[in-house]
Amino acid sequence: MIGLILLGILVIAAFYGISLYNHLVTVKHAVSQAWANIDVLLKQRHDELPKLVEVCKQYKQFEQETLQKVIAARSQVQAAREQQNIPALGQAEGMLRSGLGGIFAVAEAYPELKANENFMQLQNRITSLENGIADRRELYNESVNINNVQIEVFPASIIAKTFNFSAKSILEFSANEKTDVDVKQLFS
Repeated sequence: MIGLILLGILVIAAFYGISLYNHLVTVKHAVSQAWANIDVLLKQRHDELPKLVEVCKQYKQFEQETLQKVIAARSQVQAAREQQNIPALGQAEGMLRSGLGGIFAVAEAYPELKANENFMQLQNRITSLENGIADRRELYNESVNINNVQIEVFPASIIAKTFNFSAKSILEFSANEKTDVDVKQLFS
C-alpha cells in the first residue's frame, strides 16, 4: 500500500514537473516571438530610411549633419538588431529617434521639402512604423518580464536551472530618449 502511495506521489510530481517545463518553454518562445515582431518592423524602417535621406538630399542646403546622424544611427541599430544585442539596440534606437526628430523638425524650414509628396509619404510611413515598434517593444518587455519571473519562482526555478533557461534583457532606452525634444535647439 505504501509503495502505491509513493508511486502515485512520484507520478504526480513527474506530471507537475513536465507541466512546469512545458510552461517555461511556452514563455521562452513568447519572448522569441515578441522579438521577431520587433525585428520585422525594425527591418521595414531600416529599408525606408535611405529613401527619406535621399529625398532630403535633393534639397542641397538641407543640414548634412542631421542626415549623417540618422545614417550613423541606422547602421548602429542594424548591427545591434542582427546581433540581437538588446542593450545596444536601446541606445542606438535613442540616437535614431533623435535624428529622425531632427529631420522632421528641420524640414519645417524647407516648405518645398515639406510639400514634397514622397517626403510626406515617407514621413507618415516611418511615423507609423515608429508607433508599431513602440507597441511591440511594450509586448516584448512584458514577455521578458514574464519569462524572468517564471524562471525565478519556486519550484519552476529548479527546472529552469536544470534545463538552462535564462533571463532575457528588457529593451531599455537612454535618458535622452525619455526626455522631451528641445525644438528650439533643433532650429538653432
